Amino acid sequence: MNFMANQTPVPPPLKPGVRPTVDDGGSVVAERKTLRTQPPQMYQVVMLNDDYTPMEFVVVVIQEFFHKDRETATQIMLKIHLDGKGICGVYPRDIAATKVQQVQDAAREAGHPLQCLSEPVE
Repeated sequence: MNFMANQTPVPPPLKPGVRPTVDDGGSVVAERKTLRTQPPQMYQVVMLNDDYTPMEFVVVVIQEFFHKDRETATQIMLKIHLDGKGICGVYPRDIAATKVQQVQDAAREAGHPLQCLSEPVE
């Protein structure tokens, strides 16, 4: 079966006595403005130094939860050790909160007092 049209479509006829209206310039036209959403506020996950958590545990945690290679994780761990704190990653608020909770849960399970927090990026 072939359903192709043989002729171009014709607009429906107007009712008798009805003419198309001409714009008199008094019309009101609403303009649509493009709305741009702002990117989400980002939070940095910061690990704090303590004198009891082994450095190797900190490296493993950074590798596991922040998906860093061993060399980068070691550099972050040394920054934490020398400066008292180090940034492990920057994420939207909910993801940063989840990362903090994962780190704290892993530290508690291993018996270490490792502290981790998230703070807004300035």
